Amino acid sequence: MGSSFSCCGDEKVDEGQNNGVVGENSWRIFTYKELYAATNGFNEDNKLGEGGFGSVYWGKTSDGLQIAVKKLKSMNSKAEMEFAVEVEVLGRVRHKNLLGLRGYCAGNEQRLIVYDYMPNLSLLSHIHGHLSREVQLDWKKRMKIAIGSAEGLLYLHQEVTPHIIHRDIKASNVLLDSNYEPLVADFGFAKLIPEGVSHMTTRVKGTLGYLAPEYAMWGKVSESCDVYSYGILLLELITGKKPIERLPNGVKRTITQWMEPIIAKERFKDLVDPKLKGNFDEIQLKQTIRVAALCVQNEPDKRPTMKEVVCILKGGEANHLGDLRIQSVKYGDDLMAMDQNCDQEDNYEISNSDQGNESSVYGVFGAMQMQKMQDTYKHYGEK
Repeated sequence: MGSSFSCCGDEKVDEGQNNGVVGENSWRIFTYKELYAATNGFNEDNKLGEGGFGSVYWGKTSDGLQIAVKKLKSMNSKAEMEFAVEVEVLGRVRHKNLLGLRGYCAGNEQRLIVYDYMPNLSLLSHIHGHLSREVQLDWKKRMKIAIGSAEGLLYLHQEVTPHIIHRDIKASNVLLDSNYEPLVADFGFAKLIPEGVSHMTTRVKGTLGYLAPEYAMWGKVSESCDVYSYGILLLELITGKKPIERLPNGVKRTITQWMEPIIAKERFKDLVDPKLKGNFDEIQLKQTIRVAALCVQNEPDKRPTMKEVVCILKGGEANHLGDLRIQSVKYGDDLMAMDQNCDQEDNYEISNSDQGNESSVYGVFGAMQMQKMQDTYKHYGEK
């Protein structure tokens, strides 16, 4: 991907530096018996969420570690492939802002993936779900989530070999630990990019509203597709609005369509989530909107890299930013029809199913009673 501007000088990422990477991989192979015991026999009371892939359960190992266990529903070829991809990718990566692999189980008829449990659930649960009423995410936490998520993507794009494109960046795939540190999750759609390859053409998967136009329309996937999705996520953090909302007249509107006239009039304060009650940093607000506007440019080559995004969000200056304006993406009627007729059992395809499905709005981790979820262990990513 080519970028038309630079940030914080021209130094390159040194792959030999730590850059937030955490130690050696510590995942292992679990037995089905171990996971059965940890989840109390995959008890319904332990269920955190459910989707087309199967179910996720909370569990506690014999040594006291709290885990989340994704139990695949059926082993068709698609599920087998996504299981293999996720285990492969998670086995390669280790970063404080990426949800780590604790292990997996691959028996004759069972496929299970084991993660660390995140006590504060997903970003989606705080922005749109049951936790949104409690307004636990103040402006400072939102900026922490924005920067941490960006750093996790930077690691995938530039600091791991081969580079990785996530392909499904969205609020339900950003989980929050006990300190509201974000961890990007769910690598079932991830693509490993061979050295020297700038983009690939592939079957479109993901959630409508977050999909870059070149990917949604032509299946062209590159690191800049993740950048676009991240830009939508950033707008969601600022505004508290969904990527696509249905108006009273039934017409669907993207978040960029809603923001475009407000930004044109420079009424930036009108963009902020009303739940914050005016408590935000105006300088940070304008800078964050600027970053988001760059990320959601229609043309991939005009979007920044994740390194540039991290730099700007941390207060760095970027060259050639141009005027602060945002571009509206209007998906074609055919894509909107696919969104409207989405089958929840096949939510791996282009869909906006997260927006209205109670079982999936909490991402990998569901709406289990919080008093049952005590954070009794030290997360591997804490320093």
